[in-house]
Amino acid sequence: MCYITKNVQKRFIMIPFNKPYLTGQEYELIEKAFSKGKFSGNGYFTDKCHRFFKDHFGLSNCFLTNSATSALEMASLLCNITKEDEVIIPSYTFVSTATPFALRGARIVFCDSEPTSPNIDVLQLEQLITPKTKAIVIVHYAGLACDMDAIMEIANRHEIFVIEDAAHSIASLYKDKFLGTYGHFAAFSFHETKNISSGQGGMLVINDQSMINRAEKIWIKGTNQLDMQRGIIDKYEWVDLGSNFYPSEITAALLFAQLQKIEFIQKKRKTIWNTYYEQLHHLEIKEKISLPIIKDYQSNNYHIFYILCTSISERNNLIDFLKQNNVLAVFHYSALHSSPYIQEKSTNKFELPNADRYSETLLRLPLFVELELNLVTKITSLISSFYESI
Repeated sequence: MCYITKNVQKRFIMIPFNKPYLTGQEYELIEKAFSKGKFSGNGYFTDKCHRFFKDHFGLSNCFLTNSATSALEMASLLCNITKEDEVIIPSYTFVSTATPFALRGARIVFCDSEPTSPNIDVLQLEQLITPKTKAIVIVHYAGLACDMDAIMEIANRHEIFVIEDAAHSIASLYKDKFLGTYGHFAAFSFHETKNISSGQGGMLVINDQSMINRAEKIWIKGTNQLDMQRGIIDKYEWVDLGSNFYPSEITAALLFAQLQKIEFIQKKRKTIWNTYYEQLHHLEIKEKISLPIIKDYQSNNYHIFYILCTSISERNNLIDFLKQNNVLAVFHYSALHSSPYIQEKSTNKFELPNADRYSETLLRLPLFVELELNLVTKITSLISSFYESI
């Protein structure tokens, strides 16, 4: 079966999957961070970012971190996760959702995805809960909210922590509230592939007020250094487990530059996302592909545009076809329950058909601020021509 000709290949320039966006203010703010004389972290721009998230998204108790993984590691410490505990996570997610809890010795219990979206299947949650369950970690895939009312009702009834892996979810809503404000904790990512980026970076949000004091100490290597800075004590000491979780002021300055342009960034991504949807909808009508479904309780922050193919071979052939035509599209996660690490560590047989299906059929298309609409049209035209050939 042949999908490509040399003439077709010559008409297309290389289109990357992602291109980090620079606002133009980054260099100025990084220089300002140097001029402040304190740029190791937890300084001027860290405070500016914390205030921005509080004022714009109602994320009141924020801690910038080196990554979303670090934020989840902080959450695992705050939950006092041990080897006696179980933590429920969706199998269809990145390894960082699981590793902070596995590192504490917890048994990871995998939950399947919904039939209609990669989000965790709430209908399966309750049957996975045991007396050992300490926490549920949910992932808002593509920035589209999980059913937080149902999840929080189950968790509160069983007295279980809820941690929102909101790595994809800046500026996304569940009903009328921003994601990150529902669970006991939430972790955001500012990796270079995210809507708002500092290269590497993340943030922990704490919605349980009783955890704030301890979180401050965990954030700064397990010390009470902030109490010394406030004049409460004369010297700081090691008082808890912790690590060097906070980023430098250089990273925070870069992030703050991005935050100043968040409305522009979101508007551009929305236009690209909607163009993909409009130009590929005819293939969904013909039942060639499936497109994302936006539920009435979800808002769309346009983080990911994906399509679902009908099989792994079709998906892989489409990736190859696009690559031959100078377009880099990628599949996303391999379900964690099938990973070599879990297969070696566990004797359990996991039957998670929806997670397997997304692993085999989901394809992410290029989506970044500077992606021109004529290139989006070229990508959708290529996809259409692929499906006309099979």
